[in-house]
Amino acid sequence: MEIPDDAAEARAHGWRTLAALHALIEDELERALQREHGLSVSEYSVLDVLSRQDGFCLRMNQLARAVVLSRSAITRLVSRMEGRGLLRRCLSPDDRRGIYTEVTAEGLDALGRARPTHDASLTRALGQARGLPELAPLADVVDVLPD
Repeated sequence: MEIPDDAAEARAHGWRTLAALHALIEDELERALQREHGLSVSEYSVLDVLSRQDGFCLRMNQLARAVVLSRSAITRLVSRMEGRGLLRRCLSPDDRRGIYTEVTAEGLDALGRARPTHDASLTRALGQARGLPELAPLADVVDVLPD
């Protein structure tokens, strides 16, 4: 008979709690962004990440890491967003093999319109989480994480 590992169970419980908080937040964001702006959470995240870069662009692999998507998923997402005029791909001026993704003026405009919805939805979701004893400690941590 194996002796239970309390530390392993505590980690597993912590992970399940973190996953529950993530699901609650993502569901709230997805519904609000889709309803009010026709954007998914992933699309909003891409626009947000790119808007914070010098020159509003990143290499595809950097963008995939920043928004936690696989290379194939980010390629499909960028293609859809490019088709909507929110992004464009361009070659690196230094390395002609490097493909960058750049947010367009239309993408920045869409982000600007969606940001208040995102922020209000995030605040609402964290408030809901604070009302659940198992999620409240993690919800409180989100407010004090460094940038």
